Amino acid sequence: MASIHPFCLETVDPTAFMYARHFSSPYSGTIEDAVTGTASGVMGAYYLTYMEPTLAQSSFFVEQWYEIGREGRVKVHVKRPEKGPMEVNISGTAALVRRWNW
Repeated sequence: MASIHPFCLETVDPTAFMYARHFSSPYSGTIEDAVTGTASGVMGAYYLTYMEPTLAQSSFFVEQWYEIGREGRVKVHVKRPEKGPMEVNISGTAALVRRWNW
């Protein structure tokens, strides 16, 4: 299964840095993820790698899901150490939207 995570730097909330949506395969059980912490964390690494390769670290908010009425934000902090992989941390609050009975 694959997913698509389009993003832009135009945000609704002026304190957010990125706006994103996350579309999954219909076979995953959801079509659009409300707020995606994992994908938001990846955006931190993407930002330092491709958009600002000279920065050593950055912190920002990624906002998601205004179109569906469940606004959400993920705080992303990413750091590029001198050696080794990037360190990415995400934080935010969550609410149960749906319980799955596997």
